[in-house]
This record gives sequence, C-alpha cells and structure tokens, in this order.
Amino acid sequence: MAIYKDHPLLKMDYPDVDVIRVGDIYYMVSTTMYFMPGCEILRSYDLVHWEHAAYVYERLDSTPAQCLEGEDNIYGQGMWAASLRYHNGKYYIVFVANDTHKTYLYQSERIEGPWAKSEIEGFYHDNSLLFDDDGRVYIVYGNTDVHLTELKADLSGPKEGGIDRVIVDNSKDEVYLGYEGSHIYKINGKYYVFFINIPKSTGRRTESCFVADTLEGEFTGVKVMDDDRGYCGSGVAQGGIVDTPDGRWYAILFQDSGAVGRIPVLMPVHWKEDSIFPVFGDDGVITMEFEVPDGKPGYGYEPLSGSDDFKDPVAGKEKRFTESFGFKSFWQFSHEPDLSLVEHDCESGSVKITTDKISKNLMQAKNTLTQRTMYPTCAAEITVDGSGLKDGDYAGLCMLQGAYAFVALTRRGDKYYLVMKNRKPAEGLWGERHDKEPGDEQAAMELSVSKITLRAEADFTLMKDTVQMYYIEDGQKKPFGPESKLRFKLDHFTGARFGLFVYSAKETGGSAVFTDFVYGDHRDGSLAQNEPENRPCGC
Repeated sequence: MAIYKDHPLLKMDYPDVDVIRVGDIYYMVSTTMYFMPGCEILRSYDLVHWEHAAYVYERLDSTPAQCLEGEDNIYGQGMWAASLRYHNGKYYIVFVANDTHKTYLYQSERIEGPWAKSEIEGFYHDNSLLFDDDGRVYIVYGNTDVHLTELKADLSGPKEGGIDRVIVDNSKDEVYLGYEGSHIYKINGKYYVFFINIPKSTGRRTESCFVADTLEGEFTGVKVMDDDRGYCGSGVAQGGIVDTPDGRWYAILFQDSGAVGRIPVLMPVHWKEDSIFPVFGDDGVITMEFEVPDGKPGYGYEPLSGSDDFKDPVAGKEKRFTESFGFKSFWQFSHEPDLSLVEHDCESGSVKITTDKISKNLMQAKNTLTQRTMYPTCAAEITVDGSGLKDGDYAGLCMLQGAYAFVALTRRGDKYYLVMKNRKPAEGLWGERHDKEPGDEQAAMELSVSKITLRAEADFTLMKDTVQMYYIEDGQKKPFGPESKLRFKLDHFTGARFGLFVYSAKETGGSAVFTDFVYGDHRDGSLAQNEPENRPCGC
C-alpha cells in the first residue's frame, strides 16, 4: 500500500465518472459532451495515477449540429454520464446524448475496442447498468423520480412484463436538485444505489446511498458524503465505487471547481458492522490522507495533457498516442471534425487548418483542436503562421468556454494584425448564449510579420478563474489585452480548454499553420514538456 494525499485527483475536467476493476486494472469513464473523439476511458493500477486507455467513438451520429454546420452546434449537449460495466468477458458502455435524445449502447471484448454501437429504446438520464446474478439486466436512471427498469437480454429495450418502478422520489420543495447520477451495485446480496442531490439547507452537492434487500423491495437511504474538502463551499458528489483485489473499497466522486471544470476526488469507503450503509471518508468528511493500492510500482503513466511538436509519435506506442484522428490522445476536437480541412504533417511537425464556412465568432469555428486545462494554474504556447489567411480571417489560441477569450492573427485588407477578443460571463447558472455574435475586441496591433508565437496563462486558484493572453517577442512574453474572467456555466457545461482555431468572417478558403505547442505550469515563469507520470503518491 501507498499513502495518498494529493487532492484533488487528476486536477482536470473529468466529471460524471464511473469506475470498475477488471483483475488488477481499474477503468474510469467520464462525460466528454461535444468533444470528439468521445467517451474517454482512463486506466490505472493504483486509483491515483491515470492514463488514456480508449475513446469509445470517433463520431456519434454526424448530425449537422454535431458537425458545426452553419449556426448549428451541440454546446452543453452531447454525450453525458456513461455507465461502464464488465460482464461475462465483455465491456458495456451506456450513455445518452442530449442533442439526439437517444440512449447509446457500446459493447467490446477489449477496452481498446473496437466498440460495437447500438441503441436502447427509450431515454435513460444518468443511467447505471446492473447485471444481476440470475442473468437478468436492469437500468436505473432519472432525476428526482429515480426509475428501475428491467431490460431485454440483448439490452435493446425494456423487457415486456419486467420490473419497471420508481425506487426513490426526491421531488420535495426542500431540494434544488433531486436525486440523479445513479450508480447501482449488488454487494453482499443487497442492492445499493448512489445518487447526488442538492438540498436547499446547504446548497451544495451531497452524496446519498439507498439500499434494498430485493429489487422489488423498499429502498431506504442516508447521506454518505456532505463535505466540500474546505474548497469554496463546493460539495463532492456523483460517481462510482470500486473494490480492490484485497477487498478494500474506494469512491471517486467529483467536485465543481469553477471554470477549470469538475474534478474527481478519491476517498476510502468502508462498512461498519452495525450498519448496512457504507461510510465515505471519515464519517462523511473527506479524508485528506489514506492508504491506496500500490499497483504496478514504477510504472510510467502517460500524461493526460501535454506539449506536442506534431511529429511522429514514439515508436511502438502509435495506438495510444494517435487515437484522436491521428493526433495524440490528449487532443480532442470541438465537435466532429472535417478532416478534409485538416492537414497533419508529421514530418515537418505542423497542423494546417482551412476554413469552408463563414463564422460570426469563435463558437462557430470548425476543427478547433483542444486540450483540458489544469488546476490550479497552467499555460500554453503555440506558433501560428497566418500567411494563408484571407481578409477577415482569425487564427490563434483560445480559452474555449461560453465566456471565451482568444489572441489571434487576423488579416484586414493586405495588413496583418494581432487582436485579442473575449466574451464576458453572463449572469445566471445557464449563461446567455453568444453563438451568433462577434466577440468583443479588447486590443489590436498592426504587425509586420504573418507568423507569431502566442501564449495563454490561466489561473483557477480558489475559483479566481482568469486567463491572460500574451505574444512572444525576442523571447519575452508580452501581455496583450486585459485579463479575462472565465466562468463555468451550463451553456457549455465543460471546463475551459486551450484551443487552436481558425475561422473566416468574410470569405472561405483561408488557412493557418500551427507548430510547436507547449503546455505547462506558469507559476515558475516557464513552460516544460510534460513527462510520463511516475511520481510517488502525495508529491
């Protein structure tokens, strides 16, 4: 065993997690919304360090909105809250997409795929699968009224005459959010279902557990986690539990962490002799130091974000490193990409993106290539060659979120300019959508060159949630435009991401070439290439 004290887990936007163990390997799935490839699965041998294992799909249904055609988009929609299960030698993934209002089932005999796609008749919000000992299969789902429905043996839809009932009702006026985020398990002959809800008494996420002796019986429940880890009053809830080969139990729930997104939190779980309910942490309080499995000591985990020279990947690791449409796995496109407009030249180490539509702002830009940001601070640099831009084009580095900011090259007539634009956060939880309005120009400067290195520095410390844009001149970073406020809202429902983008406001066919992406932490004033994770717990 090893000692863990490096809270929170991953320090990036991995919400709605579900986790399983197969042998001595742990797998975790998370919501990926409108980013593609989608439905990312991570792998770990110790529950602390994680690396990319697979994407379940490259494209979902290729609808106009998923492809960012015209003014259509699926911001705030897409793939949500998957259930991950392993049964009789096969992996199962079930999730809904809130733009298509469908429930998707993916199956594979290998975690790396290929994954066979089908649909389950009906719409099962925040669902969780249960393969019972008698061969029957069930799905738990819903918000406020939580349903249990028996499925056909092939999981194609509800079983005629099977169990179909409400097992928990949380529709009372004293909650902001009723029970949802279901996770069901059969443990020691009893049925356990875990939920998140938000009571008005505290206004923060709370994790509850309900237990029944049979699926037809009464489910009774208690709170098992009502703590914010001392972090901004933001509760920790919603996720899965998993056991170790030696019988220990752990939970991975997530915490709303401001603009960086929703970050997983690891905690121990145990049962007392005098209670059927599990105890999370230290009697419902986040445990700040505890033992974790020391699986595969010395193993080098590949990072979940990182720098990229866009050249050939390391020999022998092509599958892991080039699974995202030929890019390293830590890259995802905003919406489904049109690869006919993307040229990835591994020999020269460059990415050329060409436009084929008129876009009013960053939100409509196709083929924006993104990476997650990291708590508490992080920074990125990219060199942009805008010699292929047309009048009215923009190409550069953005912080992608509803309240976005970017620094970019633009061409105005026969002159090049450096510009900085942003969109200030709107009030309210949902946030006002700005999909069809130009951003607010905060700074502009004429350039004598068409190639420049751009930089963004983000600070998420205790929800400060700001980004400052820079350009590099003579090896020195120079701030450009004001510091911009970021904000996590339901309009996008994702953490802020670094993005490489180009879009045309007047005429299609313009292009930009991106080289030398560097990702790191700016607290020491420098950026460094990310190395594989191979650090002891608590570092």
